[in-house]
Amino acid sequence: MFLLLGDHAGNRVPERLMSLGLDGSDLSRHIALDIGVEKLGRCLADELDAPFVFQRYSRLVIDCNRALSHADSIVAESDGIPIPGNNALRFEQRQVRACEIYAPYHNAIADLLAERDNRGLQSIIVSLHSFTPTLAGEFRPWQVGVLYNKDHSSFASTVLSDLRNSDLVVGDNRPYQFDDTDFTVPKHAIADGRSYVEFEVRQDMLEALDAVAAMTQQLSRVLVQAAAKS
Repeated sequence: MFLLLGDHAGNRVPERLMSLGLDGSDLSRHIALDIGVEKLGRCLADELDAPFVFQRYSRLVIDCNRALSHADSIVAESDGIPIPGNNALRFEQRQVRACEIYAPYHNAIADLLAERDNRGLQSIIVSLHSFTPTLAGEFRPWQVGVLYNKDHSSFASTVLSDLRNSDLVVGDNRPYQFDDTDFTVPKHAIADGRSYVEFEVRQDMLEALDAVAAMTQQLSRVLVQAAAKS
């Protein structure tokens, strides 16, 4: 019933790119990946008996939740940190990353959806992200955010309503707004009229294994409830 996605679940960098000129500490920070999403996705996949398609390469190499034409597809700076390996890239260099990393990820999603459609299986897309507890010196109180396009929000709105009945501090399109910078959900869900929801989970809610297990239970419960109502 569900297809789980992780656009920013990994922090790998192709060896030839020499860590993009960054050290290991930077590549372990939120600028490089959505911390905790791979663990959460694997646990949710087990709980929901659902496939989990996730990107192993860092969003600093190429952001799989941006259109290739978007300015943030390959950034020269993130949260005040310069990314030396992304400076003054030629078109050909950008195309290599798109062909080797970006296209295989989105093709894998499209192929899996097509295969499930052919088998008559419903596919509710659940996009998983995480966010840093503080940004620009400001604490972000939300523990989970539910993101959605307000013109295509039926399933996500039901999830939001059910999640608000939990003990979590829930953001409605917080800490980020769902807007035209998002690519994965519009491409694979909205364009085809599929039900979807995008979660943003605060990273400190995913640090320990017991915290991941607790979040898995909370999210799987509301997903199943919302699916039953749709």
